[in-house]
Amino acid sequence: MQREGKLQIHSKAVHAGDRKKPGEHVPISTPICTASSYFYDSMRQLDRVLGRDEPGYAYARYDNPTTGALEELLCALENGHGALACASGMAALHAAMVTALADRRKSVVAADALYGATVSLLLNVLEPTGVKIRFVDACDLDALRAAVNEAQPGCILIESISNPLLRVAPMDRIAEIARQAGAALVVDNTFSTPLITRPLELGAHFSVHSLTKYLAGHGDVLGGAVVTDQEHYDGLRALARIVGPVLGPFEAYLTLRGIKTFPLRMERQCANASLVASWLGRHPLVEHVYFPGSAAHPDANTVRRLFPAGLRGAMVSFEIHGAGREEVFRFMDGLKMIVRATSMGDVHSMMLYPAMSSHRDISPRHRERMGIGANLVRLSVGIEAAEDIIADLEQALG
Repeated sequence: MQREGKLQIHSKAVHAGDRKKPGEHVPISTPICTASSYFYDSMRQLDRVLGRDEPGYAYARYDNPTTGALEELLCALENGHGALACASGMAALHAAMVTALADRRKSVVAADALYGATVSLLLNVLEPTGVKIRFVDACDLDALRAAVNEAQPGCILIESISNPLLRVAPMDRIAEIARQAGAALVVDNTFSTPLITRPLELGAHFSVHSLTKYLAGHGDVLGGAVVTDQEHYDGLRALARIVGPVLGPFEAYLTLRGIKTFPLRMERQCANASLVASWLGRHPLVEHVYFPGSAAHPDANTVRRLFPAGLRGAMVSFEIHGAGREEVFRFMDGLKMIVRATSMGDVHSMMLYPAMSSHRDISPRHRERMGIGANLVRLSVGIEAAEDIIADLEQALG
């Protein structure tokens, strides 16, 4: 792919990572390579490969041809320097955080609106090792600057679109604050995807994905990825060679195949989400709708500035008027097409109850501070006909 850097994201998604090796017989799609180790004609060559003086594969904990092709593709989509594919999104986020803090002050300033497992990673995994954690409203730049000045963090952590209330922080301006403080900026870009935002282009150091979601897109992969800049890539790979958070070749193959249609799927899902959010906003039983495409969204100016026209994400959260846990369960049990499941980003529409699933391990008081009430549900809008998604919501709401 000699012109890869000049291609648009739709073309990169189809071609990057494939047909890498010249030869008489080159498969048009990357094959699944399951070997755990590799043989060379001479010990000298194996020595050079193990020492990374010569390109090649030696041991599957270090790298794998199928996974390497996926990493090349992810790097092309995000316009990064290098990528690491991991066994889950949380493994990827942990690798990014550990790498970011390796040579920096063991302090993190994190957005106060984050995925529940991310909060648990900060409080239950990193903090017990001596990493100081501070939460702040990342959409309030004055508050963020004050927190950074006081905490002097080695890392700032945000989500491109927050889970589940879909806030959009000014990533480019936060990147400036991070660089002035000597901190690394880690962005979980799962909800936004590289079609909408590419954090490294906006000044971030790490862009993290749950491959399980939009990139693989079909509900059959568990995986994660980190895309990073040149400064941090060697450290990220060195950590991975020791710890081994690697993605298996079969999952890498499925993700490679899924990404080929990812931009088309995402465009459709964004369009559907806009229609669904508009309809929900008019329903008498819906108390509040959270959607970045809404004119009343608290971060509307940031969304217009950073997001391409017509692409506002494919997640819609909403509150059901007067509902508690039992009423929400009854509503969700009434869904006939929309899938009740604890994920998002698949081709089919999916709904979950954050208090029960994505933020289950967060205390009720903490959830309340985050704005996650007992009547909040989160909808991942799929590629079905928007009319059918709306019809299912309508009959379930009653």
